Amino acid sequence: MTTPPPPLPGSVAACDGRGGIRLESRPVPRPGPGEMLLALRCAGLCGTDLFKIRQGTVAAGTVLGHEVVGTVAALGSGVAGFAPGDRVVVPHHVACGTCALCRRGGETLCPVFRENLLTPGGFAGHLLVGERAVRSAAFGVPDHVTDEAAVFLEPAACVLRGIRHARLAEMVAPAEGPPQPSPPVAVILGGGGMGLLHLVLLRALFPALRLVVSEPLEERRTLALRLGAGRAVPPVEAEAAARELSEGLGADVAFDTVGGAAALEAGLALTREGGTVVLFAHALPPQSAAFDLNTFFKAERKILATYSSGLSEQREVFRMLCAHRFDPSPLVTHRLPLSRLGEAIALAEGRQALKVLLTPDGRA
Repeated sequence: MTTPPPPLPGSVAACDGRGGIRLESRPVPRPGPGEMLLALRCAGLCGTDLFKIRQGTVAAGTVLGHEVVGTVAALGSGVAGFAPGDRVVVPHHVACGTCALCRRGGETLCPVFRENLLTPGGFAGHLLVGERAVRSAAFGVPDHVTDEAAVFLEPAACVLRGIRHARLAEMVAPAEGPPQPSPPVAVILGGGGMGLLHLVLLRALFPALRLVVSEPLEERRTLALRLGAGRAVPPVEAEAAARELSEGLGADVAFDTVGGAAALEAGLALTREGGTVVLFAHALPPQSAAFDLNTFFKAERKILATYSSGLSEQREVFRMLCAHRFDPSPLVTHRLPLSRLGEAIALAEGRQALKVLLTPDGRA
């Protein structure tokens, strides 16, 4: 295999519009008022990036990458609280905070939320952070927090939003009435990077929670046990494991990190009456769910969708990282230069990697 040349200063790894990646050289942007220019330290490859590349949902020339840690290279006028040389972690989406949806707790549905505030994107040697993100969502990373941990701020905040939607805290410690006779049980469908990130965060938030990871690959099941799962089993054994840990009741919550109709049906089968399935992952199109509505109705089960994260989840995850309440860095399995993004994609798609971090060429 021919090794691609390292990117030139100001280069980016862009989508080619045909399901692949091409290296381009572009001028390094200059920050305007309220903006910040970051020199990339690392960017995480996310399942959403893979979905967009392979499904062709973005135009040729688009630069993806939204899990980033960078060093402040320049500041626009009016920026306070940051200085050149600071390490910064910042998400790419920030809601307006004032519209009707934001006021109703729907930050991720805000009309401006999906605007990408990282220009051109995280898979670039330099990226510009928009004013709204600098003002509301950029975090200076303290010395004791590594890049490998900080880069998980955005995906971990997405996970936290789903956990909050599931209202697990109320099951662990009810505000009213007697305590639960036994700890609640959660099943995580999928032991990939996002599934195991669910595991690490759930273990940090609820140490007594009984956790099952359903995953076909043995090496990922082994890692799940090392990270604190009570059971890590092949999918065909997940229902039995959930019933065993719940004393025959079934799981209180199933987190679907796989996506698709089959995973939804599996989640419904795993949960108890009144239980909840949280949809966290994309389904490859075209797919529609098909399950017996009367059975679903009479069992009072719930299906919740969760997309991205809001400022409150991002701030809480940042506090947890700074306090060493959880450490997601063991999920990093590969570090590759930006020029090898295509290889990183192949590793992720082949399930040979959990989290791949992309770094500027020449950076160790």
